[in-house]
Amino acid sequence: MLLPTLLSAAAAGPALAEETIETPGRAPVPLEIFQQSETRLFQVGYRLATANAPFCERAIQVSGLLIHDADSYGNPAAVRALFHLNGDIGAQAVAPQSPAALAGILQNDTILAIDGKAIADQWPKTDPRWKRSFALRDAIDEALVRGPVEISWQSAGMPAQSATIAGVPACPTRFELIDSKDSAAADGERVLVGEKFPGLAYEEADFAAAIAHEMAHNILRHPQTFDKTGWKRKRVRLSERDADRLMPWLLQNAGYDPRAAVHFMRTWGPRHGGWIFRSRDHDGWDERVEFIEAELPKIEAVLDADGKADWKTHFTQLLPAHPTD
Repeated sequence: MLLPTLLSAAAAGPALAEETIETPGRAPVPLEIFQQSETRLFQVGYRLATANAPFCERAIQVSGLLIHDADSYGNPAAVRALFHLNGDIGAQAVAPQSPAALAGILQNDTILAIDGKAIADQWPKTDPRWKRSFALRDAIDEALVRGPVEISWQSAGMPAQSATIAGVPACPTRFELIDSKDSAAADGERVLVGEKFPGLAYEEADFAAAIAHEMAHNILRHPQTFDKTGWKRKRVRLSERDADRLMPWLLQNAGYDPRAAVHFMRTWGPRHGGWIFRSRDHDGWDERVEFIEAELPKIEAVLDADGKADWKTHFTQLLPAHPTD
């Protein structure tokens, strides 16, 4: 678990030059590659967070829609042209089978209004530019807490349409791709993944394992614990063990093979052993494999008829929620 102060991709994002307008047969430009990576992160995160919601201490309501603001980039006109937006606010990603997807919202649709309030009128451009997308995200989240939210949108070349979307429960973690970083981190409320994070190139289940590890830190409230107690090597080591051990439980509930947590560690550890996996406040990657493998029979023993494993009841934390030493 790393806890740096990171700038959201929505605040900056990859640079987009004036001439990067879509042309047939061309290679993807950096912003499209960034969108592909953010879509992968968002969809995997949505799957993990919604599947494990029954076992999280607190759940939030989510729609499965991730927005971005063309005006937050260096060249808004080029962004709008690249993604065929009829306005600044676009659907950056949509999770499969989510309320937003079932309503018919597609990636790169233009979001026009929320609960009948036009984006252009109710949410004017901000300074700094990234604040508007955060305000819109919060507005949707707050509306979902109260009940279904009406969203109006427009696909390129099509008439505008609206739908009323009800949220679904999810563990309270957001998933954000960060510009020009190569690490993954949890800060208590978000999982933050750098666009250069090597795990983005892994098979989906292995990548999901990496995200599940960071999500586990948030579920177990490790950042909040360290805010109160301070960072001590023994506590950090125990928190990493707990996040490793909870990984396969989260994967199981999301429909991934829980053994992907082992495969991820065996793939990641030897290649990045000079980083956290040999730090004095982390176990070696081979030891971490053993801790993960020890959880697999425990998961198998408590599976219900739907293939779910109740980690809230059956998982034992090594780091107490309120450590005293």
